[in-house]
Amino acid sequence: MPRVCAKIGPSILNADLAQLHEESQKLLDNGADYLHLDVMDGHFVPNLTFGHPVVKCLRGKIRDAFFETHMMVAEPQRWIAPMADAGVDQYTFHIEPVMTDVKEICRKVREAGMKVGLALKPGTAVETVQEFVPIADMILVMTVEPGFGGQKFMNDMMPKVAWLRENYPELDIEVDGGVGLNTIDACAQAGANMIVSGTAVIQASDQKAVIASLRESVEKSIKTA
Repeated sequence: MPRVCAKIGPSILNADLAQLHEESQKLLDNGADYLHLDVMDGHFVPNLTFGHPVVKCLRGKIRDAFFETHMMVAEPQRWIAPMADAGVDQYTFHIEPVMTDVKEICRKVREAGMKVGLALKPGTAVETVQEFVPIADMILVMTVEPGFGGQKFMNDMMPKVAWLRENYPELDIEVDGGVGLNTIDACAQAGANMIVSGTAVIQASDQKAVIASLRESVEKSIKTA
């Protein structure tokens, strides 16, 4: 039995936000396992997206999908309660701005009824997250600098993924940034099982085929591991 399973979670960052419900439902209908919702505050990253009111509206339309919010924010502790109220299933936040408070924030996220995800920027050493793995459900290795969609995939992040998979064989490991049909094999072979893909899926003429191909690559690597 596989220690982890393949999960494909398209990012809606490059979707038509004026049709967020329709675009999100289309992704789910085409085989997405979950929705990856990028929340940016204009401080931790220079861009600005949407917050809990939009997520709550989307949850009102889509009742049964798994929502992961990727909190690219300077103060992740501020938004735990609002995102829980909005119906978020997993709250993934960056450890960089809150290194001394990571354990406390993890505790609050879990108490709010959400799963815990911890995210690492490209410049953050993977060993930095080691002490927090036991209290997290997932580790996200960013394969671009957070803040903008459409960036080039950073293949030199794959040793981080491989280190996590070697040391934590049952851990959910997510990659996000520049992941598509040309880069999925590197991610899968390194050990990532949760795949965030934005542009490659959103702009595909056949979303279902792209999602299926991403999943196939991950499943193949899991079976041969």
